Amino acid sequence: MDSRLTLRSITKRYPSVVANDGIDLDVAPGEIHSILGENGAGKSTLMKIIYGAVKPDAGQVLWNGREVQIANPAEARKLGIAMVFQHFSLFDTLTVAENIALGLPADTDLDELSRRIDTTARQYGLDLEPQRHVHTLSVGECQRVEIVRALLARPQLLILDEPTSVLTPQAVEKLFDTLRQLAAEGCSILYISHKLDEIRALCHKCTVMRAGKVTGVCDPTQESSASLSRMMIGAEPPAIHATPREPGETRLVVSHLSLPKSHPFGTELSDINLELRAGEIVGVAGVSGNGQQELLAALSGEDTRAAPEAILLRGEAVGRLNAARRRRRGLGFVPEERLGRGAVPDLSLAQNILLSHQDSSMIRGGMIRFGAIGHLAAAVIKRFKVKAPGPQATAGSLSGGNLQKYIVGREVMRDPRVLIVAQPTWGVDVGAAAQIRAELVALRDAGCALLVVSEELDELFEISDRLVVIAKGRLSPSIPRGEATVDMIGLWMSGLWDQAGKGETGHA
Repeated sequence: MDSRLTLRSITKRYPSVVANDGIDLDVAPGEIHSILGENGAGKSTLMKIIYGAVKPDAGQVLWNGREVQIANPAEARKLGIAMVFQHFSLFDTLTVAENIALGLPADTDLDELSRRIDTTARQYGLDLEPQRHVHTLSVGECQRVEIVRALLARPQLLILDEPTSVLTPQAVEKLFDTLRQLAAEGCSILYISHKLDEIRALCHKCTVMRAGKVTGVCDPTQESSASLSRMMIGAEPPAIHATPREPGETRLVVSHLSLPKSHPFGTELSDINLELRAGEIVGVAGVSGNGQQELLAALSGEDTRAAPEAILLRGEAVGRLNAARRRRRGLGFVPEERLGRGAVPDLSLAQNILLSHQDSSMIRGGMIRFGAIGHLAAAVIKRFKVKAPGPQATAGSLSGGNLQKYIVGREVMRDPRVLIVAQPTWGVDVGAAAQIRAELVALRDAGCALLVVSEELDELFEISDRLVVIAKGRLSPSIPRGEATVDMIGLWMSGLWDQAGKGETGHA
């Protein structure tokens, strides 16, 4: 039987790099096939070629045994190829239903489409409101829109890039059941994930890429996470060593923080209590869209509606202070959105330094010290092993994982007293993820107080001293990491915690 998709000697060159160098790939009907590789290995470029978003310089693409030239995504969709991108292609000012309708015939009935969206989302455990505007969605909720849009097309080939980052552990298995069912019905699936345990549990075949080339093909069910890691990065990721220690002074206190919705589809924050001390990492778990966005905005200073005393930063009431004034008092912040908020795509990495470094060493007498920002950008690139041509490379030219390393590194090198980090390793390969986590732990050991909001439970269990869960705008009691289990936290993510149970019932 012919392969569903065959690639032969696919090559794509850019001025500074060969993104794909003679790639061969075969995907059979009904096969769940993983593409594994470091950030910058060429995975995204290859997927864009399959989807028609990028034209290869050389090579052949065969679809169901017939050579095709996929000129654009519309042609890919006609063939039966659907893709969920790592960086989303949604219009902020349109609703969920309107965004999905853009890829459908012009006479599509929006009311009927909304019903289909709702049915499909519920079927796969992906809560969505079709009439909600995209600009009100969190990153995780935007990913749900992309997944549902792809599933609505009933594709012959479904390309998924990091699809489980928005799901509870209980919902991941439900999605896997759905993907296995799609595969059993003949749908081929290209699955990109940095979660090696997922690849081993789900995928039938794995193609490993490094520096734009295929370095191996294997049956992931016969491999260990360590052996897959060695194939991908040439080594096992270093273990994180978090030395137990007594936390120090209280750096951040949130007391009875309640905020109404900032927009009709937002999440109301209800009586949030949180205490963060020097030399500790508190991990915040939760399914995307349960108030993380609102809590981060209130803590960072983007939302200044809180009562002054509701947020104390190093003993000072800052509830009404903006982000810049909180930064000057020792707060660091890494947003979940890399492009647009964490970095300006069209500015250089050096210029992006100024988004968080605006002290006298960078700006003097109203004049930008370009030598200083270039030097610091180069230091971040070197220390965090960012794959970039240099400080003058634009932020938008970096892969998602390398841009994340740069943004985290930029904040770490400010030496903050309190650091709030959202999704520190989303879409980052195992080697880079281990490096980022090690840097956060080192910052904690140096006395910083860290609040890490993540939908990666393994990550939170690895680096946190205490865990809390946010669900429907409420915050659970905190629990020491050693007393928590994945199943317990998974249940708490549905709001099912016992207020009289373990952990602190007052301040988290």
